[in-house]
Amino acid sequence: PFLVEAAVAAQSVASLAALSDFLDFNKEPKSLLEKFLYAAAFSPQPSGELLHLILDKLDGKQLAPEIWETGVIAVGSLVGKLCQQKLCGLQQVVERGVETILRGLRGAKEEPEVVIYLLSLGNAMLPETIPTLLEHAEDGPTAVTAAATSALQRFPAPHISSKVKRAMRRIFHQKRKSYDKTCRLAAAEILLDNHPLPMDAINILLATSEMETEMATFLLLKVQDSLRGHHHMAKKIMKDIMGDPQINNYNFFSKVGTSSSFSGPLTVTQDLTSTFGLDLLFLEGGFLRKSVSDFSLFSHGQRLRAAQVTFEAQGMESMLGENLSEGEEEPELMAGMSATFFDVQLRPIIFFQGYTDLMAKVLLSSGEPTSVVRGNLLLMDHHQVVIPLQSGLQVTIKLQGGLGLDISADMDVSIWEQELKTSVIARGSLAMDFQAELDSPFLQATLRSQTEVETSIHFDTKLRFSSSPVLMCLQLREEQVPYR
Repeated sequence: PFLVEAAVAAQSVASLAALSDFLDFNKEPKSLLEKFLYAAAFSPQPSGELLHLILDKLDGKQLAPEIWETGVIAVGSLVGKLCQQKLCGLQQVVERGVETILRGLRGAKEEPEVVIYLLSLGNAMLPETIPTLLEHAEDGPTAVTAAATSALQRFPAPHISSKVKRAMRRIFHQKRKSYDKTCRLAAAEILLDNHPLPMDAINILLATSEMETEMATFLLLKVQDSLRGHHHMAKKIMKDIMGDPQINNYNFFSKVGTSSSFSGPLTVTQDLTSTFGLDLLFLEGGFLRKSVSDFSLFSHGQRLRAAQVTFEAQGMESMLGENLSEGEEEPELMAGMSATFFDVQLRPIIFFQGYTDLMAKVLLSSGEPTSVVRGNLLLMDHHQVVIPLQSGLQVTIKLQGGLGLDISADMDVSIWEQELKTSVIARGSLAMDFQAELDSPFLQATLRSQTEVETSIHFDTKLRFSSSPVLMCLQLREEQVPYR
């Protein structure tokens, strides 16, 4: 496994040829193939040859579902990074990658297939695919709408045009049909997070008076949170709106639901802000519908999602004897998880789907956490030749940074004890190697610096919904960080 990751990081003609010869997508263990695909997806400056290799390996083969899904998502990530390098239109393989995703999306018959292609488009973040995402967001079933709005949320503010905002208004205010509450909230977040218009903010706030308690509570807390974060685009507009006593009053902000939305700074410097955010959306009966834990970096108007883990459980309403909202389709019983690391969306993981699967998992649960991603990634690879100094001498600089990552997650539902537990364990080690060389006929010198950091974060939630109000315990633990 380590040699495969090293060969992907090298991306030389010889290493890619070796990978092509060695990797048989029909025979190799799934864990090794996933390592290869994720190492490619996280590559900081991928080559067109690497994308070409993956497209060839995926083309026309009967693959295991996990490998096919990971491969499609990796193609989206590689296309996006190659386009950031201004190689869109210059390399034929990039156009082939885009066409592979779009053709697959058009031909997809099953809902899970459509979702994977939409997540791949989210990784690519190509402005020309926004109309396709909007079409699926408005007209698709719940899972498709959720995947399309999630992909749209990843685009920077300049690409959230008036056309996108009009579509998000129609979803949030349910102009065409009834939408799931998570899709409506995602549409509201897109409107509030991208240079919001005062009218949008006012209409969203006014709409909370007609919503269920939990959904209204979540949205109002999201609005209040925007007032606290100095990096939030809606802060100034929200401040002006809150000057109106018809909106900023006890009647509006006295919702007593269990749902919550919070984000706060972990570190703040002149150039960088890192934040931790936690969103918890509950059903009216107290069951957790969706939780999102997010670690993000903000710098000069840009956002990097360093780590975002989402747990989602749907279809629990019928088990708890709750009534659905008028016009809302009854979703299939399901619990799953999705994760984004360094702006790369990973393959979603389903814990159970359907009542029979749930009972089998409850009875046969091993208690072992599910591995989300594990491996070694090249994060940065910078080589600058011939930097002239004032003295007339010239220096060569090399900088490499690698990350060892081990993320696992678990969701445990106990029907008898009426408890829900989720846990995320993230372990990482970062190694940086800096080297500067001065080479002249009369003087040779080398400066070298090596830095290593290790960290481990545990995030656990435990919910007991056997009584009212729901009892909830949250725990975020960070182990001591050794720095060398």
